[in-house]
Amino acid sequence: MRLYLASTSPARLATLRAAGIEPLTHSPGVDEEALVARVEAERGPLPAPEMVQLLAQAKAEAIVGADVAGAPIDGLILGGDSAFLFDGQIFGKPHEPAVARERWLAQRGRSGELWSGHWLIDHRGGRARAAVGRADMATVTFAEPDEAEIDAYVASGEPLAVAGAFTIDSLGGPFIRRVDGDPSTVVGLSLSTLRELVRELGVDWPSLWNRG
Repeated sequence: MRLYLASTSPARLATLRAAGIEPLTHSPGVDEEALVARVEAERGPLPAPEMVQLLAQAKAEAIVGADVAGAPIDGLILGGDSAFLFDGQIFGKPHEPAVARERWLAQRGRSGELWSGHWLIDHRGGRARAAVGRADMATVTFAEPDEAEIDAYVASGEPLAVAGAFTIDSLGGPFIRRVDGDPSTVVGLSLSTLRELVRELGVDWPSLWNRG
């Protein structure tokens, strides 16, 4: 059974590989900010779990019917998205060093919620048949890095392109004191949730293992 990842996230790819799965990846090309803005204009502000689910679903659906690696999709399509909820505000990728630094100064020594959305489409036989999804949350408690450490971390560029301006699986790991929940949720993809969704579609989890 082949898994198709509708994402270009290196962290999600590495997480799947560590779990024995080598997915085929395809960029979904979704304008995330425009989509959220359009939906919020109709419904009002989206809570974090609804927002990550909206984007996860949009990413997965964006590659339905596509050719990947020169062939039609025949397997399961996974879309994912993450956001960090802190002090009642939803934070995505900071992009700018000054923004990342400001967030770290505020969140050090405190806790927030990292939400990851998952959307899985059964695309066996070259057509979309069914879909399941779920958003999961892990509570992240930060250590208290000093300003020199924060400046060095921001200068590395790593926190600029990740939700909440931190990682757990790379340079940011030593600045995380504790995670309550599935740790892989913080990376952007809960493996335990993915397994449950795979089984909901009637697929055995070990059938996805394709790495030596």
